Amino acid sequence: MSEAHTSEAPQKDPIEAIVPYIPVVLPVVGGVLMFLLAFIAVFMA
Repeated sequence: MSEAHTSEAPQKDPIEAIVPYIPVVLPVVGGVLMFLLAFIAVFMA
């Protein structure tokens, strides 16, 4: 029988590299978005 690509090196998943930062990035992005929307609302008024 032929051996079919028996590489044991696991592939690095980019999603799994980002997951630990989600609890920090999500509130920061939310705060920036709220500030941006408030700035636009005051500027347009």
